[in-house]
Amino acid sequence: MATPDIPKKQKAVIYDNPGTVSTKLVELDVPEPGANEVLVNLTHSGVCHSDFGVMTNSWKMLPYPTQPGQVGGHEGVGKVVKLGAGAESSGLKVGDRVGIKWLSSACGQCAPCQDGADGLCFNQKISGYYTPGTFQQYVLGPAHYVTPIPDGLPSDEAAPLLCAGVTVYAALKRSKAQPGQWIVISGAGGGLGHLAVQIASKGMGLRVIGVDHGSKEELVKDSGAEHFVDITKFPVDDKFEAISSHVKTLTTNGLGAHAVVVCTASNIAYAQSLLFLRYNGTAVCVGIPENEPKAVGSAFPGIFINKHLNITGSAVGNRTEAIETMEFASRGVIKAHFRTEKMDALTDIFKEMEAGTLQGRVVLDLS
Repeated sequence: MATPDIPKKQKAVIYDNPGTVSTKLVELDVPEPGANEVLVNLTHSGVCHSDFGVMTNSWKMLPYPTQPGQVGGHEGVGKVVKLGAGAESSGLKVGDRVGIKWLSSACGQCAPCQDGADGLCFNQKISGYYTPGTFQQYVLGPAHYVTPIPDGLPSDEAAPLLCAGVTVYAALKRSKAQPGQWIVISGAGGGLGHLAVQIASKGMGLRVIGVDHGSKEELVKDSGAEHFVDITKFPVDDKFEAISSHVKTLTTNGLGAHAVVVCTASNIAYAQSLLFLRYNGTAVCVGIPENEPKAVGSAFPGIFINKHLNITGSAVGNRTEAIETMEFASRGVIKAHFRTEKMDALTDIFKEMEAGTLQGRVVLDLS
């Protein structure tokens, strides 16, 4: 395939005032691919709650504040338009469609990478945080680490799956829940949650209870949840007896769920999660609450001892899980609920996130 014409300049959206909800559409130089890199002409980028945390400096776990001028985003899809020196050894060629993930690169050599846990790479670079992200028309990526996009999967549908889809798929695997068992998805109507419901129910044969705000019931049930629990119908107290008792009544013999995946960035959701579990149950931490860190409210040693409970975390998935997630989507097992917006709408999208009114996902059209 002939090399397409590559412009000198491109449109990008930057965080112009990190610490606040503010973005700015600007013009930047198109970068040149270095050794073993590819230049990708992006057509779409998902917008993730993680981008909100990076933009507002509200994730205390990140080591440095976000810098003004940072190009955010980490769910980009486009076509390879140029290969750097040595990149052809990856098998990629000009015209191939690929995706850029939360981790823009992993070294492949450190202990986690060698163990297949490249989401924990000691030398990782994060898209949209001290590495230019996917809210731009052209981006660089390591040839060995970009994700191939199946031919039958539209680019706008693929974009949200590169973080949200891969992340919840990895988390569901870490829950160790087996087909026919009960799993609670907390934050089931959110960007991650509605995909977790689909993968769990349609891809893994799990029985799903979705927990979220009542306005998201239709989306959660359409995604495949067997039951929906409206958090607004239950009091917020220290013990969460009402909601935990209700969730248990929905499970076989009232024993509780075999697993809970917490997709929402809510300390209350974490405190509730352990109380939904039956003996030998597992809670998986995915959503990262913002601002000052708080311990899981119900994590008393006694409850772990008396019920043999497990609690684990799950970061983004590895390269293989990213490819498997794309295969789920290409077969129609999962489909992100999203709307499409232009680049200049990004600040308003983040304001919706801040207010908690955003359902499903938003995908930016980068054309």
